[in-house]
Amino acid sequence: MSASPPPDSSHPQLVVIGGGPAGATVAALAAEQGLAVQLFERERFPRFHIGESLIPETYWVLQRLGMLEKLQRSPFVRKESVQFVNEHGKLSEPFYFYDNNPHESSRTWQVRRSEFDLMMLDNARERGAQVFEGTRVLEVLFDGDCACGVRILDERGATREVHADVVVDASGQSTLLASKLRLRRPDPDLKKGSIWTYYQGAWRGTGRDEGSTLILQTEGKKGWFWYIPLHDDIVSVGVVADFDYLFKNRGSHQEIFAQELDRCLSAKQRVAPGRRVTEHFATKDYSYRSAQGAGPGWVLVGDAFGFLDPLYSSGVLLALKSGELAADAIVAGLRKGDTSAQQLGEWTAGFEKGMERMRRLVCEFYDGLNFGRLVKRYPHIKSHLTDLLIGDIFKDSVDEVFPPLDRMRAERHALPAQTA
Repeated sequence: MSASPPPDSSHPQLVVIGGGPAGATVAALAAEQGLAVQLFERERFPRFHIGESLIPETYWVLQRLGMLEKLQRSPFVRKESVQFVNEHGKLSEPFYFYDNNPHESSRTWQVRRSEFDLMMLDNARERGAQVFEGTRVLEVLFDGDCACGVRILDERGATREVHADVVVDASGQSTLLASKLRLRRPDPDLKKGSIWTYYQGAWRGTGRDEGSTLILQTEGKKGWFWYIPLHDDIVSVGVVADFDYLFKNRGSHQEIFAQELDRCLSAKQRVAPGRRVTEHFATKDYSYRSAQGAGPGWVLVGDAFGFLDPLYSSGVLLALKSGELAADAIVAGLRKGDTSAQQLGEWTAGFEKGMERMRRLVCEFYDGLNFGRLVKRYPHIKSHLTDLLIGDIFKDSVDEVFPPLDRMRAERHALPAQTA
């Protein structure tokens, strides 16, 4: 059954702010189900973006979007595992996704986001969404407390209002609506920042490990490096640490990065054969969540709803999944004439429960969790732990991981008192 026939394009049923993975997913799925959709993106694609490592659970939304064959034909590097390297350079046993779940979905990709995001946006066009690039949304319009459209500025400098039944904010970390409505809440436990760059000709794994994501701790566990192999012999390398430690009184981004590389020999040795081919980029204090994910006539998806941390590469998964769930809630709501906060946000409680599971694993890592020791001591939870690492976070069975984590955390915090 399709949605009711769309009205003329001057009054779309759905307006989407932002053309990244979350916005492109909402637009594609809603348009495919018959809605009149207009998407406004302030930049022109392709454009640079960080967040290159997909995790296996993205497979299911990508399949529904018709993206899998496009990705299979792409030059993107196949990713089959994640591996942790401690501060002393000791590698953990790789978490091979296919060994945990022998299915096609267990092999994913390391993507260059400029290329991936363009593919996603083009896919939304193909499925019927009207896409306007180079068009900035200045504000969301309200009739009382209900969103009713947007005011836009095009590349010619002209402004106009576009009215719609539902507005989706997929504006990313600019969090247009959450900022306007004062809903953005910083995460008190994840005040992090990152500095990254790109190398050509740096070390790469071979065979099954060619596309593995490496997470390498720095000396004293002050921070960690990501090491993500991309196509064209490029590797994305970035350091993440507490904001104050990383940025205060440390010099330029290049100087800080070099200092941290000296504190992580495992990363330094891997980049040594290569040469840096870009400037250094930085982002600061990026962990937050909106106090609510939907209201009358509006919905937040992707980073506009919240962002956890780059540690387990969950960003694109959460963008795709929130986009899918929001699209279905919007289509169902418009079919029955209900654009209330309850209807448009019916998916957010379960989604936040999954986010919280991933957040817990992130916080455990920063608290000093040793994955090798955890799996050795509790081998029966390795499958559930791998499920979390691949992004299978929306099922209750993975909660079996948390009692062992609680015990190991208690022991870590009790140890100084015992040995004093």
